[in-house]
Amino acid sequence: MTRTIAFIPGALPLSLWTFWPQLGWTQTMTNRSQQKTYLPPPTPMDGEVNFGSAFCRGQSVAGQVVRRFALRKYPRDAGTTTSFALRSVSYEGGGTLKFTISERHHPMKPKRRHIIAMILIAISALLHSESGYAQVAVGADRTESLPTAPEPQSIETLSGARAVSPVGTALVAAFPPQTDLPTGSAGSPQAVTSSPPPSGVMRLTRTQAEQLAMKNNPRITAGRLLALAQHQVYRETRSALLPTFTGELTVSYTNEGSRIGIGGLNAPRLLDHAGGGVVFSQLLTDFGRTVNLVSSSKLREKAQNASALATTEDIVLVTDQAFYNVLQAQALLKVAQQTVATRQQVESQVEELAKNKLRSTLDLTFAQVNLSQAKLLELDAQNNVQSTIAALTAVLGFDKQVGYELVEENTQLQPPPPDVDVLTNLALQQRPDLQALSFEQQASEKFRRAQQKQLFPTISALGVVGGTPYRPDCFDGCFPNYFISSWFGAVGANVDIPIFNGFLFTAQAAEANFRAKAAAESARDLRDAVVRDVRTAWLSATTSFQRVGVAAELEKEADLSLSLAQSRYQLGLGSIVELSQAQLQQADAAIGYVNAQYQYRLSLSTLNFEIGAQP
Repeated sequence: MTRTIAFIPGALPLSLWTFWPQLGWTQTMTNRSQQKTYLPPPTPMDGEVNFGSAFCRGQSVAGQVVRRFALRKYPRDAGTTTSFALRSVSYEGGGTLKFTISERHHPMKPKRRHIIAMILIAISALLHSESGYAQVAVGADRTESLPTAPEPQSIETLSGARAVSPVGTALVAAFPPQTDLPTGSAGSPQAVTSSPPPSGVMRLTRTQAEQLAMKNNPRITAGRLLALAQHQVYRETRSALLPTFTGELTVSYTNEGSRIGIGGLNAPRLLDHAGGGVVFSQLLTDFGRTVNLVSSSKLREKAQNASALATTEDIVLVTDQAFYNVLQAQALLKVAQQTVATRQQVESQVEELAKNKLRSTLDLTFAQVNLSQAKLLELDAQNNVQSTIAALTAVLGFDKQVGYELVEENTQLQPPPPDVDVLTNLALQQRPDLQALSFEQQASEKFRRAQQKQLFPTISALGVVGGTPYRPDCFDGCFPNYFISSWFGAVGANVDIPIFNGFLFTAQAAEANFRAKAAAESARDLRDAVVRDVRTAWLSATTSFQRVGVAAELEKEADLSLSLAQSRYQLGLGSIVELSQAQLQQADAAIGYVNAQYQYRLSLSTLNFEIGAQP
């Protein structure tokens, strides 16, 4: 359809400002909201425009004014949208401007606000969905636990403590199988709470106390949780090697046809549209940087596992110490009670003799002093028993006081291992803290290599596919039809080449190199400390074993001396000073023998800890 319209140039500015509010977005949206549909006629031919110097030149501005005026004069039919194409413009006599336009009807499209509302509702539903499209870890419903290392070959020693045999192999730090952490449905560890303290008296052996501590002690639980967290760090680093898929939805409501004038060197044109799609990216190669980062994270995970095992062995040693301290305190309490009973008997005898004038008041005073000293010893022993029980309760992970009946598994003493060099080599192979530092050193070396690889290019594959269900209707005189199809897709590759960034990568590589060297020196220092500690623990155990025999002989001699002194005093051949001295020596000898026995047990536990013997 072609129409010819007369237009007065002098009235054009007034008409433009008068009709612009009605012929703008409001008028367009109103006509697009109708329901009737027409088939479009054939595409009209393009024309030329010379709008004159009184207004802006060019087809874009002139076409907009003409179309809006024509739309005002010839309203569109219901249910259609209309495009007007400017054919010709000419001046005729009388100051009249004539121009020719052609119009085209095409079916209406939904309102912008309806489409925007629908897309926003869809986005909201995706965000509030419990399942969503988030990543789900493979096998996340399984309990994450660490592998179990074999225990070293050992021989039984005093109270079940193990002394390692001359033949041993290197062990990998790991958790015992009975200490898996409970996890939720997504594989994340839940909060671990200690078992409630039992009511009544708990009967415990040393091995049972160790197992209970490994189950309830919060330091062990914290170490395992940190190991599981480090495993997630490894998975985070490894994700850079896997493809990435991202879903995107975009809705744009713009000042159509304008351009962005800030923020970059390009100036894209803004058009109203709504679309969605999927973006794909895959690292092809960065010449080993990401691979080295993944290896570094894996080694740090192993280091954290070894640190967790080292924490477990620390708690086991503390448990053994608390266990033997309770036994030692209880044995000392028995000695104190026996001493009180013996001196009470002597004091009663001297008191009767003093009443009968057979002994002096001085003898009675000496006997009473000895009895008071024995009672003070008993009070100290009772306090020591309660203190050591409190320490054992804390190590076992209970928050309330518990009564214990501790049972010694082995009462027969056995000598420590004879060859310290074998123990030293075994400690260098299986000490978990040494393994942890060794893994840290290897991780630092891998990280150093990764930092050096930053100077190499990075090559990635890219892809995108999607559709634009809502896009502008641009024909002829309107803006070019940028969306020539309802869908889009592309694949390609990207090469990122570092050129200069202020020597950042060079400095990071140098830093990683220095840290790797420092880690190597720290590992060497720990090896020297392990050799020293093993030898010191072995010497302490050997000396403690020898002291047990000497203390046993001393106790026998002190008992004999006390017996003779009591006999001499009862016969009137000895003085109270001689008897008091014999009593003191006997009490000291009994206490020394008890201390020697349990110090040897503690020395064996310390030796097992120093060589890395697993509980």
